[in-house]
Amino acid sequence: MTILLTGATGYIGKRLLPVLIAQGHDVICCVRDPKRFTPPESLRSKIHIITVDLLDESTLHHIPKHIDAAYYLVHSMSSSSDYQHLEKQSAINFRETINTTQAKQVIYLSGIVNDNTLSNHLNSRQTVEQELDKGSYNLTTLRAGIIIGSGSASFEIIRDLVEKLPVMIAPKWLNTKCQPIGIADVISFLSKVLNNKATFNKNFDIGGPDILSYKTMLLQFAEIRKLKRYIYIVPVMTPRLSSYWLYFVTSTSYKLAVALVNSMKVEVICRDNSLNKILNITPISYKDALNKAFKKIETNEIISSWKDALSSGNMNIHVSDFIQVPTHGCFIDKREKPCNNRSHCIDRIWRIGGETGWYYGNTLWKLRGFIDKLFGGVGLRRGRTHTDSLYPGDALDFWRVLYANKTEGRLLLFAEMKLPGEAWLEFKIKNNTLIQTATFRPIGISGRLYWYSVWPFHGFIFKNMLHKLTA
Repeated sequence: MTILLTGATGYIGKRLLPVLIAQGHDVICCVRDPKRFTPPESLRSKIHIITVDLLDESTLHHIPKHIDAAYYLVHSMSSSSDYQHLEKQSAINFRETINTTQAKQVIYLSGIVNDNTLSNHLNSRQTVEQELDKGSYNLTTLRAGIIIGSGSASFEIIRDLVEKLPVMIAPKWLNTKCQPIGIADVISFLSKVLNNKATFNKNFDIGGPDILSYKTMLLQFAEIRKLKRYIYIVPVMTPRLSSYWLYFVTSTSYKLAVALVNSMKVEVICRDNSLNKILNITPISYKDALNKAFKKIETNEIISSWKDALSSGNMNIHVSDFIQVPTHGCFIDKREKPCNNRSHCIDRIWRIGGETGWYYGNTLWKLRGFIDKLFGGVGLRRGRTHTDSLYPGDALDFWRVLYANKTEGRLLLFAEMKLPGEAWLEFKIKNNTLIQTATFRPIGISGRLYWYSVWPFHGFIFKNMLHKLTA
């Protein structure tokens, strides 16, 4: 079968793609920016990549007519305050385009909606489902709650809370019950409903065997990690305070924190498990899902992370728009130093950030990240997905990877921190010399004042970082 995969650069899409290929399907990947789509070399020859922005009708003609089925894995929750309108319009544009193709089935991954009063997030998911259901194809909707897996937003937020806070003074929504599901089971459901007529024009709730409160989930996570944690529930914490609590303690953006808090007040429990029998799937428990996630982390086998989605930052950019670093009207800090061992130098560059740190002045980098969080930025808590590999589009602390080519010896980063301007940081090895360039394009007087205020720190931070990288 020929399958159209939207959201191919997302957390779910990256994991579903190799499964579809293994099943023998021809997969057409829809991406808004091909520059940040980096599938493994083993898959490149087996897929076709097309540039499609579901909000840009001029790109929709790239979707071929001969597809047999399509996956709709597109969400805009944390990238815009107007995400509900954007999600609805995306669904309408997608539906009208798929209606002109040969597709017999569309598969949509949504959220569990079994409450009369829904959050904006869950209400938006329901609206998308309603719009997709108006198509001439057969719609199969899978509704999931909390998804647990290495790199998933839920897993990383729970991990941040448990590993950083021995004692938690938490809002009352931690008593809300939900039914978490492991990422491997989600992928199994998504792949097995494909072309399964028993699932046509139906919706199903999918979840694991455990119904738990968020508090219990945190405590069981602590048990797995062999950590003693104490959680006290207080009724006085408002949704705004709860959002700030999540934002400052975890790696989530503030917009995502607000959406999550509003959703966590609603119970997300499966209505039935009929799909388990139809597809012969037995979902694993919450604790087993946690153990599987940590095995992936320990062996550095994280396939995808929610942090690498552009919406995890404060901008929704096309990576390719920023590849060419400007020089006109910019402040530039350029430093060069010979490297004795080119390969060793590149390896060090490719490990920069995250748990490795920035090789010099890590306390100052952390301070800059904390200040960024105070002003609504992403801070340093996103870290990085892999310890020693980088791909265009990856999040790297408060930077975004624009270009990464080990053979060429060039890494280009774009700042996603709160700035009165735009900033790039580039590492390039030429003739066994490392060229390290920080470029800042200021906006107005505030941008210029900002550059001159941080310029004294560049003198020893960038100088010593260059020295460490070439040592």
